[in-house]
Amino acid sequence: MILACQGIRQSFGTHVVLKDASFHIEEREKAAIVGINGAGKSTLLKIIVHELEPDSGQVVLAKGRTLGYLAQHQDLESTRTIYQELLKVKQDVIDLESRIRTLEQEMKELSGDALVEALDAYTRLNHEFELKNGYAYKSEVVGVLKGLGFLEEEFDKEVHTLSGGQKTRVSLGKLLLSHPDIILLDEPTNHLDMASIAWLETFLLNYDGAVVIVAHDRYFLNRVVTKVIEIDNGQVTSFLGNYSDYASKKAQLREAQMTAWLNQQKEIKHQEEVIAKLKSFNREKSIRRAESREKMLDKMEVLEKPVEVRSEMHIWLEPEIVSGNDVLLVEGLSKSFGALKLFSDLHFEIKRGERVALIGNNGTGKTTLLKILNGLLEADEGAFCLGTKVKIGYYDQEHHVLHMEKTLFEEISDAYPALDNTKIRSTLAAFLFTGDDVFKRIGDLSGGERGRVSLAKLMLSEANFLILDEPTNHLDIVSKEILEEALNRYTGTVLYVSHDRYFINTTATRILDLTDGQLVNYIGNYDYYLEKREELNAALASSESIPKESETFSVGKLDWKQQKEEQARIRKRENDLKRTEDEIFALESRDQEIDLLLTKEEIYTSTEECLRLHREKEGIAERLGVLYELWEGLA
Repeated sequence: MILACQGIRQSFGTHVVLKDASFHIEEREKAAIVGINGAGKSTLLKIIVHELEPDSGQVVLAKGRTLGYLAQHQDLESTRTIYQELLKVKQDVIDLESRIRTLEQEMKELSGDALVEALDAYTRLNHEFELKNGYAYKSEVVGVLKGLGFLEEEFDKEVHTLSGGQKTRVSLGKLLLSHPDIILLDEPTNHLDMASIAWLETFLLNYDGAVVIVAHDRYFLNRVVTKVIEIDNGQVTSFLGNYSDYASKKAQLREAQMTAWLNQQKEIKHQEEVIAKLKSFNREKSIRRAESREKMLDKMEVLEKPVEVRSEMHIWLEPEIVSGNDVLLVEGLSKSFGALKLFSDLHFEIKRGERVALIGNNGTGKTTLLKILNGLLEADEGAFCLGTKVKIGYYDQEHHVLHMEKTLFEEISDAYPALDNTKIRSTLAAFLFTGDDVFKRIGDLSGGERGRVSLAKLMLSEANFLILDEPTNHLDIVSKEILEEALNRYTGTVLYVSHDRYFINTTATRILDLTDGQLVNYIGNYDYYLEKREELNAALASSESIPKESETFSVGKLDWKQQKEEQARIRKRENDLKRTEDEIFALESRDQEIDLLLTKEEIYTSTEECLRLHREKEGIAERLGVLYELWEGLA
């Protein structure tokens, strides 16, 4: 056991957030903390890192262990560049390398006992340098930066000039490079695109320390974690397995709890009826028996009624009128901002009833495309047209469709003047705004609360074509599941941008991947996209003619020629993999041979021979770093 929380209790005023929370984390364990917004997940992380003192209970960290923490929001004001900021984490390795180089120069002038002593120090420092991955620390920094989505041309940007999301990615990179025994991450995927999230998944899966994550990304949790710690009404419960295992066990547990509660209520009612009947006989013996049953009833530990799973937000999306079969046709659409070309000559169409997910890395122009379709931006070239009786409902991730100066009540009543007060209040109540909440200003709401107001307006619009930009941002897992169900019931058409792969997998009937100046069309959900993307990449790589950027590809079965080319590519990869493994084996064997040589007196007493062997080890380490990366890609 590396970390334990014992009897943690935390309240804010009369609101109890955590009641006797107890759990533990084992070495190398990957765990998630889940719960609805406001359940106390971030509070628990702050207690673990001693940013917040609990009302009672304690956090026990194993002796000598280190702990690293990434909060949701970062405010770095460093004047260093992004690369320098991450390189600073490796300062001990940089200092060690400097001492080794200094010692190399000094040894040239030494002899006798002084030389032997210097050689001992040199060998010890080199061993420490190797243990700290000193030969590859620069490539490690570059690998983390690229993995988190930074381009090489961005490495020289000063940290204080970055956006909040970029600063969070820099802080995450520093934390990963510092290699603590336990990593605590609060919503680490919020500012990452799909490629960076996939990289982080692989990094954490291979991380040799423990990881505790607060995240709403269920696909991410399914891939990474082996334990789920749930906070529900202040109670903390641990479940073994990933998120899907937890959801299944939770449903079974809740069903068992509801059955037990119903059975107990039935038994209580039965006993009360028997007691009343015995008392009605009005005889001494029957009264004594009634009193005995009453005492038994008083001693019974009454179970609490399980909270309704879907007693939170209520969404019902339904179009007012049915659109034509052709909902959207896009032809030759292009958009640039100055020298930055986002996309050009895009062509696609959407039919009634489709739920289309638009995906791609950050900066490819997905949100811009939605804004053009919604009339908020002008395209540079090309055109689009809507089908017959199409009525758009737009959800904006930045909530520009909301008016910051208005109250919630005014926002709804001004947008839908035909609604009476009762209807407005009941609609807002369905999205968890009750009582005086309806008179709060939009500008004073959190991101999650603004998201719920936008969803309320979307529901009232009764539109038949929904255009949604990151609709799951700031929603907790339960709210995401409610939105998924609403979209899957919806009889209209949906086009949305999302980085939530679980959400895409559950709701999309088609995926448009905006990448490298072209749209790739996948007829299926996210799992289908992952499967077919590799086939398409192989087909395009082996194709003699390079397709034009303007083309939109549709992924289906590869033809016979493409299958043969794919088989040839696989054989080449297997041969390259074998050669790489052979070279790695040879270099690792030589590295061990050098270690053995350095223990021999005729070697370690010779300055020239020592330096030659250490340089050879450095060369081997650098080459192995390249080969390991090559092997990982081939494997």
